[in-house]
Amino acid sequence: MFKAILIRKDDQGYRAALESLDDDALPVIETGGVTVRVSHSTLNYKDGLAITGRSPVVRQFPMVPGIDLAGTVEASEHPDWAPGDAVVLNGWGVGETHWGGLAQRARLKGDWLVPLPEAFTPAQAMAIGTAGYTAMLCVMALERQGVRPEQGEVLVTGAAGGVGSVAVALLNRLGYTVAAVTGRPQEADYLRELGATTVLDRAEFASPGKPLAKERWAGAVDAVGSHTLANVCAQMRYRGTVTACGLAGGMDFPATVAPFILRGVTLVGIDSVMCPRADRLVAWTRLARDLDPALLARITREIGLTEALDVAPALLAGQVRGRVVVDVHR
Repeated sequence: MFKAILIRKDDQGYRAALESLDDDALPVIETGGVTVRVSHSTLNYKDGLAITGRSPVVRQFPMVPGIDLAGTVEASEHPDWAPGDAVVLNGWGVGETHWGGLAQRARLKGDWLVPLPEAFTPAQAMAIGTAGYTAMLCVMALERQGVRPEQGEVLVTGAAGGVGSVAVALLNRLGYTVAAVTGRPQEADYLRELGATTVLDRAEFASPGKPLAKERWAGAVDAVGSHTLANVCAQMRYRGTVTACGLAGGMDFPATVAPFILRGVTLVGIDSVMCPRADRLVAWTRLARDLDPALLARITREIGLTEALDVAPALLAGQVRGRVVVDVHR
């Protein structure tokens, strides 16, 4: 038996609850399956949507949410993995179409797993989680587009959230001058501790703006979307690059083509869910090298599995700073 958060949708409605399940309830993997004893998971924005039912992210029922997990292989039918291996998983539709990490045990496709970097404990890897791994993908995209520290400031929106917090820390460690955008002015000191030089009010970006504005940013990491992303694009320097990885402010993009055809701005979409395994391995290698583990404690709150149900609504309301790590055995 193992404990898990299970989401059900039936005649009684949509509900999430902590349940005790038999191992036989785990999904069946036809080939290359791996059973993992989960140590830690996380609570991401998508997990909050799944638990509360505020958005139809769950595609099959019943469903164990949790798009991240770290743990130890218990049994394997995959040639790359053996019992005792420490592994990490991000994305691949777990928590949406396949049972995820907010449980004490998981059965997954071996192709979805990557090795836990030696630099991190399982809890630290989940302090990074999909949010931090996505932030690293954004930074790597900026680098591929030739954005260098000497070219000017890099903007991070939603900076007090999970993606934003790690992005600020990474960019600062790599020598960039970072401007952080947040709707929570009380988090200004926190963002400066992570490495932000300037902290800006979200209100400057949240309303409709001009097709083109004063050139300010050499690069940007946007986790918000909607008017914020449109305004960021309008403020980019000539041939600047924006990486877009989130929609906390909305799925719409009320912009014009002006920044792209008059300033040569590049908008790069960042997908962490189906990102190829080779890129994941590079991202986790870079995280082990470029992210100061000492910062993880500053950006992380640890909770138990039972608490995830109560924290999910607060996360969606923007009341949670940084990352939420879930110890699934608490």
